[in-house]
Amino acid sequence: MRSPRDILCDALTIAVVGASRYPEKAAHSVPYQLLKHGWRVIPVNPNVEELWGERCYPVLAEIPEPVDLVNVFRPSEDATDVVRQAIEIGARAVWLQQGIVSPQGRKMAETAGIDYVEDQCTAVVRAAYALTRLT
Repeated sequence: MRSPRDILCDALTIAVVGASRYPEKAAHSVPYQLLKHGWRVIPVNPNVEELWGERCYPVLAEIPEPVDLVNVFRPSEDATDVVRQAIEIGARAVWLQQGIVSPQGRKMAETAGIDYVEDQCTAVVRAAYALTRLT
């Protein structure tokens, strides 16, 4: 399995499940930081039409392009279902944000042969290694 740093470095397109329209929430500010540093960020939230100038999709399956990384901002009890959906769309990795864990989700990801990170913040890893996708 690749390290969190390598997963983020290799990702071009990140789908953010649970993306928030509220700037004061981590589910808004963290993905926005990734967007500002060059990643393609696709918001996934059934209650929002658009975020950061991008169409917001209600579920992962409706995203009409390949997704490298599924970044999860949902409660731990929802994570297993999101991991299942990520596997179904062919995502290469799943990343559960800080405070989110799922032993069942980890097993599913390992069985499917995709990378898995839990209880870590993508923005912290990005900042710690000064990662950027800007060219």
